[in-house]
Amino acid sequence: MDDQNKNLILATVLSFVVILTWFVLFPPPEPEVVDLETPAASETLNPALATEPSAAPGTVPGAPAADAVAAEAPRVPVETARLSGSISLIGGRIDDLKLKDYRVTIEPESPIVQMLGPVSSEQPYYALYGWAPGSGLGPQDVPGANTPWTVESGDTLTAETPVTLRWSGPSGLVFRRTIAVDENFMFQVTQSVENTGTAQTSLAPYGIIARRGEPADRKKFFILHEGVVAMADGTLTETDYSDMPDLDVIPSEGARAEVTQVQENGWIGFTDHFWMSALIPQAGSSFKAVAKYDDARDIYQTETVLPTMALAPGETKEVTTQLFAGAKEWATIREYQDQGVDRFIDSIDWGWFFFLTKPIFWVLHHLNQLIGNMGWSIICLTLLIKALLFPLAYKSYVSMAKMKELQPEMEKLKEKSGDDRQKLQQGMMELYKKNKVNPASGCLPILLQIPIFFSLYKVIFVTLELRHAPWVGWIRDLSAPDPSSILNLFGLLPFAPPDPGSFLAIISLGVLPIILGISMWLQQKLNPAPTDATQAMIFAWMPWVFMFMLGSFASGLVLYWIANNTITFTQQYLIMRSQGYKPDVFGNIIRGFKRTPKTEKK
Repeated sequence: MDDQNKNLILATVLSFVVILTWFVLFPPPEPEVVDLETPAASETLNPALATEPSAAPGTVPGAPAADAVAAEAPRVPVETARLSGSISLIGGRIDDLKLKDYRVTIEPESPIVQMLGPVSSEQPYYALYGWAPGSGLGPQDVPGANTPWTVESGDTLTAETPVTLRWSGPSGLVFRRTIAVDENFMFQVTQSVENTGTAQTSLAPYGIIARRGEPADRKKFFILHEGVVAMADGTLTETDYSDMPDLDVIPSEGARAEVTQVQENGWIGFTDHFWMSALIPQAGSSFKAVAKYDDARDIYQTETVLPTMALAPGETKEVTTQLFAGAKEWATIREYQDQGVDRFIDSIDWGWFFFLTKPIFWVLHHLNQLIGNMGWSIICLTLLIKALLFPLAYKSYVSMAKMKELQPEMEKLKEKSGDDRQKLQQGMMELYKKNKVNPASGCLPILLQIPIFFSLYKVIFVTLELRHAPWVGWIRDLSAPDPSSILNLFGLLPFAPPDPGSFLAIISLGVLPIILGISMWLQQKLNPAPTDATQAMIFAWMPWVFMFMLGSFASGLVLYWIANNTITFTQQYLIMRSQGYKPDVFGNIIRGFKRTPKTEKK
């Protein structure tokens, strides 16, 4: 077998091993299971998670919330161009939020995405603010989870009109909470306290994001982080939902918890596949970031607790923090980062190859802004990547063409060496050195494509901009597999294709995976099939094995691979022609369909 075929087989096998390893390490996401069980009205949701209230400064107190009371509480509407929902006056919770620009499925009549939900909903998920009591104060003196607030100003929270809530405590403290929101997903919460009493006191402002149970639509996919995400003075921390039950029990926190002291800049919250909530204290301020899990009630929680403030009689103090609750749009999050939220862009899960995924998405984003279609943008991105790697590809294909020219001399060397493999290898090395040919150069472009392929897969799977992004015709979501199926002749027969979770889905190939298999097959035909029967069989089956393996991958990734194969075929054909070797593609195809007679043993 000549070295070119060895290189081609090695590259193909390497790609096959990588894809197979990928399937083992990163299996497809499990089908979503939605919990339809509504929580009982008697179920307790303790947003602060402390089992016993404490008067220690900086300790967030606990107060059970009654579902029935919370469900009947008056509300302040939230209405902007991109958000709709309401704020409960019980606890002053931001607990009802929908994202107007996003729907659950690609169907136009599909409901819009519910970001936050009240304690009476199937999956409570909300933000709560308050003050931890310090010296001379008890839980009854500060607002808690069930405090009945009144509206002091503002009827509806909009991007132009904030609302202010008010509550007076029994010890002479008057609390106000002013909530504002911008045109996207950032809330600004200003908490103030006025001491109308006669005694000095102290208290610490805090913010909480709490949710009961894991999100129903959690992907549980190894490649994607879902759970707590936090930034503390430039250090990013990610804690999966599945890891939170293993946190150490901290008695002072009343639950399993991880506590981080942030000195200057940071934030903490929950990240899902496409949505995120985050508590963001002002830049330059210190605070305590806490990730908690109450295993008895299956409640996940993140907190920011600011330093304790001393408050003299007649004195008023206030603190302003931010709450992000919305979609992980790259441009929007990047704008917030530019406005001072430290490394906020890292809330998107860029993965281990962040040095590739970040620039790849940056280019893809700007191509999409220019073209207006993610599918064509992926094809243009492929062209740019191939142009970047062209010098290496050129050197590789020139080397392959030269090896073809050396084929007659190699055959003579094989006959001359006989069964002496060492002599054959030495002769080949001398032949390569004399003609300045590197037999390993053919594999290098393939090896470089592997991290690029993984990075693009990460970008397509993780980033929101690919979600429900159409290309042409039947491809209405580039982040999902090709919905067409050969089993119903791509929609010509009057029945639906198999469900994605069924066994038949493996053979339910769409148009794009089939085109991918054909493109790989044509690329092979640039060279004659190996003379060895085993090697020829491997080559014959490899494109179709890949076709089935990648059939369930996102359409955007399959589209990239098709474009990559097409460009590679064109490059290799033209470069080999320029070096005096004319690939007989049509002849290789014809010979591939002919039965090769067995050679007699001599």
